[in-house]
Amino acid sequence: MALPLTVSMSNKWSRKKRHFPLLAVLFLVFLACSVIYIEFSIQQIHQSPDHVLHSQRQTSSFTYVKPNLPKGASDVFDGSSSCNSTRNYSGKKIRWVGTDAESNQLRSISQENSCDVFSGKWVFDNQSYPLYKESDCPYMSDQLACHKHGRSDLQYQHWRWQPHNCNLKRWDATEMWETLRGKRLMFVGDSLNRGQWISMVCLLQSVIPANKRSMTPNAQLTIFRAEEYNATVEFLWAPLLVESNSDDPVNHRLSERIIRPDSVLKHSAQWEHADILVFNSYLWWRQGPVKLQWSGEENGACEELDGLGAMELAMGAWADWVASKVIPLKKHVFFVTMSPTHFWKGEWEAGSKGNCYNETRPIDRESHWGSGSDLATMRMVDKMVSGLGSKVTVINITQLSEYRKDGHPSIYRKFWETLSPQQLGNPASYSDCIHWCLPGVPDVWNELLFHFL
Repeated sequence: MALPLTVSMSNKWSRKKRHFPLLAVLFLVFLACSVIYIEFSIQQIHQSPDHVLHSQRQTSSFTYVKPNLPKGASDVFDGSSSCNSTRNYSGKKIRWVGTDAESNQLRSISQENSCDVFSGKWVFDNQSYPLYKESDCPYMSDQLACHKHGRSDLQYQHWRWQPHNCNLKRWDATEMWETLRGKRLMFVGDSLNRGQWISMVCLLQSVIPANKRSMTPNAQLTIFRAEEYNATVEFLWAPLLVESNSDDPVNHRLSERIIRPDSVLKHSAQWEHADILVFNSYLWWRQGPVKLQWSGEENGACEELDGLGAMELAMGAWADWVASKVIPLKKHVFFVTMSPTHFWKGEWEAGSKGNCYNETRPIDRESHWGSGSDLATMRMVDKMVSGLGSKVTVINITQLSEYRKDGHPSIYRKFWETLSPQQLGNPASYSDCIHWCLPGVPDVWNELLFHFL
């Protein structure tokens, strides 16, 4: 306590002076109680997994919800689901607990090995490639059979991916079947992942006698079976990973995209018993705003969110399933990064107009990155997968596929819709610069998978 400046101070000043220590003590007691209350609240949040956490971020309020909660049989979400009303996004976030976030960098297979197999160049090799002939694969899709549909230049089939400082393991169908003996390999995702699945089937089927192999009719889950190895190579149509109104493998071209952002349960019921899972998801999130219909929402009420934000919610629900269900020694889970598109020729040839139509050679400029690959999405996937640690391995196909502007079907595929005279007069206007011809780029994606299985 400070001493009085003079002994002649008035009694009034002396009384004021004695009040200061009391006020300071009261303030310190209040501050201490506040800190204790805040610490207690934080502890309660962490100790209660089902606690709904509200976080204030300036003017935004976020509600964290637990995904993949069991629901009643009447709570069905499918192609007939609709939005009776739509409101602005409420700020709900998916709450999931990571396992061992051991790195802030994208966890790709190359980080676990001395050589980065995703950094390299395409080398023309007409001695070893293609690994199979288009006409020899009875399971080839008309959407990907470019030579059958009129593409006469076949150079796109003869390119081999060459890492800078090592070699990829040479493809061996018999060895791959031995790896798969008694197991289920399942690809889960959209039409690009279906293309990788068809590629894998074409790579594998030639060593299985025709009477010892079978393919189920096209459905949401399509299965190629090899009796001799008691093994299957399967594809599950789940383009948005979570439940959606686009889960029908045929009738999914709808006027609005609606998802259940907090549940993968309908799909995981089919994929959970597979031994090796290969997931992808990207392009379907690039088609404009997405409608969200949360579990338990009454009266068909929806919210609307941009594609990247909606994809982050879906990835959170998927990550929650992986974190809680996957045991790495028993199940291998891979996530394939975004497959690039080539719609803007000016990105690889300055001043030019057009797209992948009539392109016959890869881009030879190292580290080329076009607008068909979204960096914000890549960073979001990085963040999600980092939190899953060793439970998921990323196969980073993006950069190596960026070079292959020549690998798309362009006009050389079967189109399900009737083309107008105007389109036929301008081939670039209807060129498919999204999917990939087979044999072609997806075969290399599967070589990468084989290399590290």
